[in-house]
Amino acid sequence: MTMTQIDTEDDRPLGRAITRGLLCRCPACGRGRLLSGYLTVRDACPACGEDFTPQRADDGPAYLTILIVGHLMAPAILWAFVAYRPSPQTLIAIFATGTVALSLALLPRLKGMIVGIQWSRRMHGFGAGEIVHD
Repeated sequence: MTMTQIDTEDDRPLGRAITRGLLCRCPACGRGRLLSGYLTVRDACPACGEDFTPQRADDGPAYLTILIVGHLMAPAILWAFVAYRPSPQTLIAIFATGTVALSLALLPRLKGMIVGIQWSRRMHGFGAGEIVHD
C-alpha cells in the first residue's frame, strides 16, 4: 500500500451502519441519537463523540422517500379502486393520510441511513483524521 491509501479491511461494516442509521442512532456506536430534531443531524454523537459535521445528506432522503412511498401507494390505490370502488373523496382521504404518514415516518430514518452510509464509506471527510497504513 502507498502512504495515501487507507487500510482496506472493513472496520466500518455497511450493513451495521445502515441498520443503525435507520434506527436514527450513531453509526459508530449505536447508542447515541443521530438526530437532534426531526431532521437535524447532531454535530457529534452524545455517547461516543463521533463527529457528524462532514455529512451531506442534502436531498437524498427526500428523493428516496418519494420513490418508496410512490411505489407503495400507487399500486395500493389501484387495487383499492378496482376491488372496492370507493367514492373519490374516500379514496383521497384514506390515501392522502396514508401517504403523508408514511412520508413523515420514512424521512428521518432514510436521512439516518444516508448518514450511516456516508460514515461507513468515509465519504465527505468522515474518517479524515484516521491513521494511514503503509
